[in-house]
Amino acid sequence: MFRFAALFLAILVALFALELTPPGQEYFVQPWTAAVARGAIAAMHAFDPAVASNGATLFDTRTGFAITIVAGCNGVEAMIVLIAAVLAFPAPWLHRVAGIVAGVAAIQALNLVRIVSLFYLGQWSPAVFEWAHLYVWQVLIMLDALLVWFVWLRTLPREPAYDPA
Repeated sequence: MFRFAALFLAILVALFALELTPPGQEYFVQPWTAAVARGAIAAMHAFDPAVASNGATLFDTRTGFAITIVAGCNGVEAMIVLIAAVLAFPAPWLHRVAGIVAGVAAIQALNLVRIVSLFYLGQWSPAVFEWAHLYVWQVLIMLDALLVWFVWLRTLPREPAYDPA
């Protein structure tokens, strides 16, 4: 258990440090955030053609309401926590890669729901938007990472039981 905790913390610190560097921001975080915005616009266009984007800013062409997806709202931090947990846990590498890929997809799917819901909540009530943004969705995204990790743990191959015969 100590080995897992120490390795988890080391990987977590390293990944967060990389994320915060200028190259990490320029070559990963900013393009990722722009891709998240494009995904949100694509999803919203399925039922609302009046939405548009400019980079990481989503806006309603009828009302002028806009939100900007910034660091902390792009799911990257939850992905870092999940990746650190999966890499730190002793498991076959193929299972680790599968866990990271499936986990990132799950986190980003929920993050897409988060962004779309916040976009429409913000148009309905700024106070509800702030509350949902700061308290509800922050917790749900991190809980998603934890839940995905727990599900991943359940999929790991079991050690065969010791049979002395």
